[in-house]
Amino acid sequence: MNKRTLSSAFSVCLVLTSAGVLLARDPAARPAGNDLWPTKGWATASPASVGLDEQVLLRLDNDMASGKYSQMMDSFAVFRCGKKVFERSYPHDYAKIYGKEARERGPLNARLTGRYNYFDPEWHPYYHGTDLHTMQSISKTVTSVILGAAMQRGDFKAGLDTKVLKYFETSKVKNVDDRKQRMTLRDLLTMAAGLEWHEEDVPYDDPRSDSSLMEATDDWVQYVIDKPMAAEPGKVWNYSSGVTELLAYIFQKETGQDIDNYGEKYVFARLSIRHEWKRTYLGVVDTEGGLYLNGSDLAKIGYLYLHDGMWDGQRIVSKEWVKESVTPYFQTDEPPFKYGFKWWLSKLPDSEEHVWMGRGFGGQNLVVFPNEGLIVAFTAWDILPNSTGKEPAPSDFLAAVKAKTCPGRVP
Repeated sequence: MNKRTLSSAFSVCLVLTSAGVLLARDPAARPAGNDLWPTKGWATASPASVGLDEQVLLRLDNDMASGKYSQMMDSFAVFRCGKKVFERSYPHDYAKIYGKEARERGPLNARLTGRYNYFDPEWHPYYHGTDLHTMQSISKTVTSVILGAAMQRGDFKAGLDTKVLKYFETSKVKNVDDRKQRMTLRDLLTMAAGLEWHEEDVPYDDPRSDSSLMEATDDWVQYVIDKPMAAEPGKVWNYSSGVTELLAYIFQKETGQDIDNYGEKYVFARLSIRHEWKRTYLGVVDTEGGLYLNGSDLAKIGYLYLHDGMWDGQRIVSKEWVKESVTPYFQTDEPPFKYGFKWWLSKLPDSEEHVWMGRGFGGQNLVVFPNEGLIVAFTAWDILPNSTGKEPAPSDFLAAVKAKTCPGRVP
């Protein structure tokens, strides 16, 4: 499921509001070899000690707590120089807030009970009362990370130009034509598969939403691969949760391993990330939206990519995979954003720098400023179609940056 409910603020121009901000876009601001590694937990420090203005962060905290952005903000955390420097949480009684919707069948509650009732407080936004928060479409970003890890290790041997239908018995796939036969793994990664899919153009509670229709079926993979083609693969960007679900199936076919189990062994365990991951009704990992993480562990994904795929001396994904992942291949239907390998990319004003982002339905965000070495993670659960909530813009956080590099670091 996509990142939307809280997206309106990103449609405005990303203009810095503080004349004192140093726009640190020099690669020297990127992490260096003497960084701390938060494998066993983030070291903590004051914002000032890492070159950040705490007053800016306190104002953001106040805005989040007061409902300026949304009434359902859940958490906010800031990381720099290998340290956690700011963290807040905002408790809500979701059983009360969404109690009515939890009992009414609809596209976000197709079966009334269980893991795909988005109003059930046992499942959303926190997993069974833990601190693990639903990531929704940030699951797609992490799926890309795991795929990169499998390619780095040689366990996923197929190249990105491999045809998708290689993994299917075509006699059991509907609407096969020349275009579907040309669809590749690269097209799935960049949201350019060419399948007819309605997700960005309709709300999730609309009966035409393919994302919600897919989640209401037993066999998600079959639902997706059976869709007719609407465009030549690799030519037109069209957001589809379904194509990321195909990657879970293809990963199993190519490697012989479950993508969650593989991710646990070669990504999550190595970074000491706690997680849960929902599965479809047929047991396929929900790579499109079923992952649960806490904010501190989510930030580790950003830290890994700030280090070009290295983690404390271990190569997790290749430098080339990181570079390709954050390359802006397509313009999305939201003007500020381009798209890489399951990463959203927002260009800063008067700069060639793109902010790297994972974005999830309801207000989940991982925001990585590569040249500033800054990571921000915030979560929310604002999912009603009449929501008036909005999200902070990247420039809201960049305004806190007062030092170009981490103090004590030689540029």
